[in-house]
Amino acid sequence: NFVHKVPLYNKLDAILGYIQEEYVDPISKDSLIEMAIPNILQNLDPHSVYIPAAEFNEVNDPLEGEFEGIGVEFNIQKDTIIVINVIKGGPSEKKGVMAGDRIVKINDTIVAGTKISNNDVIHKLKGKKNTSVKISVLRKSVKNLISFNIVRDKIPLYSVDASFIVKKDIGYIKISKFAKNTLNEFRSAVSELEKLGMKKIILDLRENGGGYLDAATNLADEFLKDGSLIVYTKGRAKPKVNTFATTDGFCENQKLVILIDEMSASASEILAGAIQDNDRGTIIGRRSFGKGLVQEPVFFNDGSSLRLTVARYYTPTGRCIQRSYKNGVMSYYEEIASRFHNGEIENKDSIKFNNSLKFKTPGGKIVYGGGGIMPDIFVPADTTNITNYFRDAVNLALIYRFAFDY
Repeated sequence: NFVHKVPLYNKLDAILGYIQEEYVDPISKDSLIEMAIPNILQNLDPHSVYIPAAEFNEVNDPLEGEFEGIGVEFNIQKDTIIVINVIKGGPSEKKGVMAGDRIVKINDTIVAGTKISNNDVIHKLKGKKNTSVKISVLRKSVKNLISFNIVRDKIPLYSVDASFIVKKDIGYIKISKFAKNTLNEFRSAVSELEKLGMKKIILDLRENGGGYLDAATNLADEFLKDGSLIVYTKGRAKPKVNTFATTDGFCENQKLVILIDEMSASASEILAGAIQDNDRGTIIGRRSFGKGLVQEPVFFNDGSSLRLTVARYYTPTGRCIQRSYKNGVMSYYEEIASRFHNGEIENKDSIKFNNSLKFKTPGGKIVYGGGGIMPDIFVPADTTNITNYFRDAVNLALIYRFAFDY
């Protein structure tokens, strides 16, 4: 038996080194580090995360607003790659690829019936701009395979999913995430709708999991008067930082309704909280997710990244809407599912707030912190999609199959 006395400050390095030198089987120190980092972070909070180099682009591209590839969205059904959407203006659309096409070959290699994974498909189709890839597809009512040589290009990823006039002077804008281009997309949508007579806005943030903090504050700035507090952040090593609205907001005079649900998180909650606390509009839907932590990115030379929680954000009235995570990461995420079981998504009376977390807006409205944004008007969820029948239909891909086959 050997006894090694190691200073506490060096314990982790010593353990990794000792394993590498003495463990019964050969093992890579780098692989141990890759396994250890996520375990360390999950004991801090649910939102401090490590992103391996191989996953960085997949995580980062949607918020950057573009990626390099051929411009298709796909799904794998019955071991076959099915194109479900061709991105407008992308290289695949220009070549004539259509939704419903089944990709049989990539670069003359058969991929149908090979149990190919989503990651494998992404790896084969994405690539640097101006490089090419050949795909061969089977199209309904066409006997032979159709081949396309597609030159990869930069593909825009939009965050405004829909915008249209609901009726008369009411416009609807759906934002799926807060990315680099969100503000410009939003302004463009508003300009087009104003030409059609829009004077009131429904802003749909349901299932919007967040994104860039400044994208949310910039959008809030479009609705709030000069000098209005949008949000403030502070952390142990970060001083308090206030963010205020500036002059000439794009939508300062339009009446505003914001739609939220239990999957509206982070940047969505910053925007909804700023509007609610400034008595600027009406929040409709169900209690939001409850993420009030700010992550700061750290980049490593190998292409990996750390997103470390460095601060909390607070709405203008002083609310921190972060839910408790003292029972661990698993319990934290299961809390969303528990809302379905305890009746919260169908009945607002099932929601209980601690009186110590009560705040009041300048207009006298009572709002609460500590667990998401509670809407001004509660709307129960449509539970059709959580029936056993519907789940079975989705799991068997019956809806996709019907759409593509008929």
